[in-house]
Amino acid sequence: MTIGVAVSDVGRTVATPIELIRRTKFTDDAKALFALMDSRGAAGVVIGLPVNMDGTEGSRCQSARAFGRNLLRLRELPIAYWDERMSSMAVNRMLINEADVSRTRRAELVDKAAAAWILQGALDRLRSALG
Repeated sequence: MTIGVAVSDVGRTVATPIELIRRTKFTDDAKALFALMDSRGAAGVVIGLPVNMDGTEGSRCQSARAFGRNLLRLRELPIAYWDERMSSMAVNRMLINEADVSRTRRAELVDKAAAAWILQGALDRLRSALG
């Protein structure tokens, strides 16, 4: 399992993939995530929710929410959850059709790119809500 990490610019308009954290145990995962956040001055986290295609939340969503709760036990920070349905599929399609990326290279890029896709969706929603 991995954690794709993306960041936005200061104006919160563009998401950029930056890192892939290979999951080991929660404390190490959190330490790696917090180190990235601190090095970039990140103020909050958007966690992708792997919602089922019918819109229900299963055990994978529960795990994602538990990850967020556990982060909050270590550091007070804003956390938002974002439906990640279709993010990997959309990213794969883009990498195949637009970037002509090989299957091997796609496997390396998908989680980071999906993180940027998820963050971009949240940024776009925030921008439209703030009007």
